[in-house]
Amino acid sequence: QVQLVESGGGLVQTGGSLRLSCAASGRTFSTYPMAWFRQAPGKEREFVAAIAWSGLVTSYADSGKGRFIISGDNAKDTVYLQMNNLKPEDTAVYYCAAGKRPFTSQALGRMSEYDYWGQGTQVTVSS
Repeated sequence: QVQLVESGGGLVQTGGSLRLSCAASGRTFSTYPMAWFRQAPGKEREFVAAIAWSGLVTSYADSGKGRFIISGDNAKDTVYLQMNNLKPEDTAVYYCAAGKRPFTSQALGRMSEYDYWGQGTQVTVSS
Protein backbone atom coordinates (compact mmCIF):
# COMPACT_ATOMS: atom_id res chain seq x y z
CA GLN A 1 0.00 0.00 0.00
CA VAL A 2 1.49 3.30 -1.11
CA GLN A 3 0.71 6.39 0.91
CA LEU A 4 1.78 9.95 0.27
CA VAL A 5 1.21 12.59 2.91
CA GLU A 6 1.80 16.25 2.07
CA SER A 7 2.33 19.05 4.52
CA GLY A 8 3.66 22.59 4.62
CA GLY A 9 1.01 24.51 2.75
CA GLY A 10 -0.43 27.76 4.03
CA LEU A 11 -1.03 31.43 3.44
CA VAL A 12 1.89 33.63 2.45
CA GLN A 13 2.34 37.08 1.00
CA THR A 14 3.71 37.76 -2.45
CA GLY A 15 7.47 37.29 -2.43
CA GLY A 16 7.37 34.89 0.49
CA SER A 17 8.51 31.30 0.73
CA LEU A 18 7.06 27.94 1.69
CA ARG A 19 8.47 24.43 1.85
CA LEU A 20 6.17 21.55 1.07
CA SER A 21 6.93 18.04 2.26
CA CYS A 22 5.73 14.70 0.96
CA ALA A 23 6.32 11.67 3.16
CA ALA A 24 6.11 8.44 1.18
CA SER A 25 5.52 4.92 2.39
CA GLY A 26 5.32 1.81 0.28
CA ARG A 27 7.36 3.28 -2.56
CA THR A 28 10.89 4.46 -2.12
CA PHE A 29 12.02 7.79 -3.42
CA SER A 30 15.38 6.27 -4.36
CA THR A 31 13.71 3.91 -6.83
CA TYR A 32 10.69 5.72 -8.25
CA PRO A 33 10.32 9.24 -9.58
CA MET A 34 8.37 11.63 -7.42
CA ALA A 35 6.68 14.82 -8.50
CA TRP A 36 4.65 17.81 -7.48
CA PHE A 37 1.61 18.92 -9.43
CA ARG A 38 -0.82 21.71 -8.64
CA GLN A 39 -4.40 22.58 -9.43
CA ALA A 40 -5.88 26.06 -9.20
CA PRO A 41 -9.65 26.62 -9.04
CA GLY A 42 -11.23 26.14 -12.43
CA LYS A 43 -8.00 24.95 -14.01
CA GLU A 44 -6.53 21.60 -14.91
CA ARG A 45 -3.90 19.96 -12.78
CA GLU A 46 -0.44 20.91 -14.00
CA PHE A 47 3.11 19.75 -13.52
CA VAL A 48 5.36 21.70 -11.16
CA ALA A 49 8.53 19.69 -10.55
CA ALA A 50 9.86 16.15 -10.43
CA ILE A 51 12.82 14.27 -9.07
CA ALA A 52 14.28 10.93 -10.06
CA TRP A 53 17.29 8.72 -9.49
CA SER A 54 17.59 9.82 -5.85
CA GLY A 55 17.89 13.43 -6.90
CA LEU A 56 20.33 13.04 -9.76
CA VAL A 57 17.62 14.13 -12.17
CA THR A 58 15.23 17.00 -11.60
CA SER A 59 12.72 18.63 -13.90
CA TYR A 60 10.74 21.85 -13.58
CA ALA A 61 7.86 23.51 -15.30
CA ASP A 62 8.74 26.91 -16.73
CA SER A 63 6.52 28.57 -14.14
CA GLY A 64 8.79 27.46 -11.31
CA LYS A 65 12.24 27.59 -12.82
CA GLY A 66 14.55 29.76 -10.78
CA ARG A 67 12.06 29.94 -7.91
CA PHE A 68 11.26 26.35 -6.93
CA ILE A 69 13.65 23.63 -5.83
CA ILE A 70 12.73 19.97 -5.51
CA SER A 71 14.82 17.75 -3.31
CA GLY A 72 14.58 14.54 -1.37
CA ASP A 73 15.81 12.73 1.70
CA ASN A 74 16.43 9.04 1.02
CA ALA A 75 16.61 8.13 4.68
CA LYS A 76 13.19 9.63 5.37
CA ASP A 77 11.62 8.79 2.00
CA THR A 78 10.49 12.38 1.87
CA VAL A 79 10.42 14.78 -1.04
CA TYR A 80 10.42 18.52 -0.59
CA LEU A 81 9.41 21.47 -2.71
CA GLN A 82 11.02 24.73 -1.67
CA MET A 83 9.06 27.59 -3.18
CA ASN A 84 10.59 31.05 -3.16
CA ASN A 85 9.44 34.42 -4.45
CA LEU A 86 5.86 33.21 -4.50
CA LYS A 87 3.31 34.94 -6.69
CA PRO A 88 -0.50 35.06 -6.50
CA GLU A 89 -0.65 32.83 -9.57
CA ASP A 90 1.06 30.10 -7.55
CA THR A 91 -2.12 29.78 -5.48
CA ALA A 92 -3.36 26.21 -5.85
CA VAL A 93 -3.70 22.86 -4.18
CA TYR A 94 -0.35 21.11 -4.47
CA TYR A 95 -0.27 17.34 -4.89
CA CYS A 96 2.58 14.93 -4.43
CA ALA A 97 2.70 11.99 -6.84
CA ALA A 98 4.67 8.74 -7.00
CA GLY A 99 5.87 7.41 -10.33
CA LYS A 100 4.64 4.04 -11.59
CA ARG A 101 7.87 3.01 -13.30
CA PRO A 102 11.08 2.50 -11.30
CA PHE A 103 14.49 3.64 -12.44
CA THR A 104 13.30 6.04 -15.06
CA SER A 105 13.51 9.74 -15.71
CA GLN A 106 11.36 9.77 -18.83
CA ALA A 107 8.28 11.93 -19.23
CA LEU A 108 8.47 13.24 -15.68
CA GLY A 109 5.99 16.00 -16.44
CA ARG A 110 3.25 13.67 -17.64
CA MET A 111 0.45 12.89 -15.21
CA SER A 112 0.00 9.42 -16.67
CA GLU A 113 3.44 8.47 -15.34
CA TYR A 114 2.17 8.65 -11.76
CA ASP A 115 -0.22 6.25 -10.12
CA TYR A 116 -0.36 7.34 -6.50
CA TRP A 117 -1.33 10.78 -5.28
CA GLY A 118 -1.43 12.54 -1.96
CA GLN A 119 -4.46 14.35 -0.61
CA GLY A 120 -3.09 17.76 -1.49
CA THR A 121 -2.06 20.80 0.50
CA GLN A 122 -3.40 24.30 -0.09
CA VAL A 123 -1.01 27.11 -0.95
CA THR A 124 -2.45 30.63 -1.00
CA VAL A 125 -0.38 33.63 -2.01
CA SER A 126 -1.90 36.99 -1.20
CA SER A 127 -1.13 40.08 -3.24
